[in-house]
Amino acid sequence: MLKIWGRINSTNVRKALWAAEEVGVAYERQDAGGAFGRVNDAAYRALNPNGLVPLIEDDGLVLWESNAIVRYLAARYAAGSLYPESPVQRAEGDKWMDWATSSFAGPFRDLFWGTLRTPPAERDPARIEAALDRCGELLAIPDQALAQRPYLSGEAFAMGDIPLGCFAYAWFEMPIQRPDLPHLEAWYQRLQDRPAYRKAVMTALT
Repeated sequence: MLKIWGRINSTNVRKALWAAEEVGVAYERQDAGGAFGRVNDAAYRALNPNGLVPLIEDDGLVLWESNAIVRYLAARYAAGSLYPESPVQRAEGDKWMDWATSSFAGPFRDLFWGTLRTPPAERDPARIEAALDRCGELLAIPDQALAQRPYLSGEAFAMGDIPLGCFAYAWFEMPIQRPDLPHLEAWYQRLQDRPAYRKAVMTALT
């Protein structure tokens, strides 16, 4: 059986859980990371020398890096749907998966940690405001793309929507003043219609 290591309030772990739910594969989740520890244990480091989550074990495969996990689960269990057959369509999704990690994750981390995981007395309002502004600027890019099609992956939901979709949950549910991004918000509403999204992603933020 597929085993997924990680805590459910991790954005990166949510990617793996959401993908598993979408493809319909049975899995077992093991708490790890954050308050659960385990990631520095020798046994865990032997599987993932980075000491991070998520990590999966599946039929002899040990795999880390959240986007790689999403691609693997989509390709193995949902080829032709979550993992599009067309190289062109896959590339479109790959682009947004990598953009979410390489461009958006850094500023969003400053915003999320500053807003929700830092005690009020220790928060840096200027840093939070700068992160909020930068996130808004960046999210205008997918908002523009979503004005032309219903999903980042194209006309149908696929793996390319998963990474940013996990960030979108916190973005729209955090107590912040968000800029008006109507196409992004409509996309987020469509994601909420998916049972797998509600189960795997829409859990406690902290």
